[in-house]
Amino acid sequence: MKLTPQQIDHLYLFTRQHYVEWYDLQSELVDHLANAIETQWQENPKLTFDEALNIEFKKFGVFGFMGVVEEKQKFLGKKYNRLVLSHIKEFFTLPKILLTITATWALFLLFKWSRFNGEFLLFFYVLLIGFAFYAIIKNRIQRKQQINKNQKRWLFEEIMNQYGSFIGAIVFPLNFLLNIFNHGNRFLSNDYGIGFTSFFLVLMTFLLYVMFVLIPSKSKEYLIQTYPEYGLTKQH
Repeated sequence: MKLTPQQIDHLYLFTRQHYVEWYDLQSELVDHLANAIETQWQENPKLTFDEALNIEFKKFGVFGFMGVVEEKQKFLGKKYNRLVLSHIKEFFTLPKILLTITATWALFLLFKWSRFNGEFLLFFYVLLIGFAFYAIIKNRIQRKQQINKNQKRWLFEEIMNQYGSFIGAIVFPLNFLLNIFNHGNRFLSNDYGIGFTSFFLVLMTFLLYVMFVLIPSKSKEYLIQTYPEYGLTKQH
């Protein structure tokens, strides 16, 4: 005995009622529940749909679908982190490594010959932070508009919009750079300190570019790779 379209719709509603908000994860759970219910009917045709559903749901334990959600979040979070790192690595292979070397060398010379290298360091970092927060706020406004239009929510899309584990990279270097600013005469007075600081700022710039510009510009491509049905739903 097969489930009816109405029963399939009820399974989607059931997952939403149990705090599964993302269409991709809902679809996986609905597919699992539907197969399990049909298997139960083969063994015991007298079971009602609701009885079979309750039996299957109890197998998920006291926390219901939360364990499945957490595991999927971890998996897709790691996938996003690998995606960011793969783009960062491109700046250390030809031909982009030439840009990395040129940018680091330009900052090195600027710090080395400027009388206000500490002030310039802080100014450069404030620019990066300002760009990051502007991108975050803009992204949140767009996400709210999308939710208000009742568009389907995809877990990997939301993880990309929350920037995975790299969001801390925006604020974490602040104490480090403030210490350099406070001890600028000592730290930025030797070539090793200047070289390290220049490379660090270039690396941060590349990281923010990847997170806030490059990946968002290719987000649809990555989502279709993860969910082939994503492109079909966006056409309707």
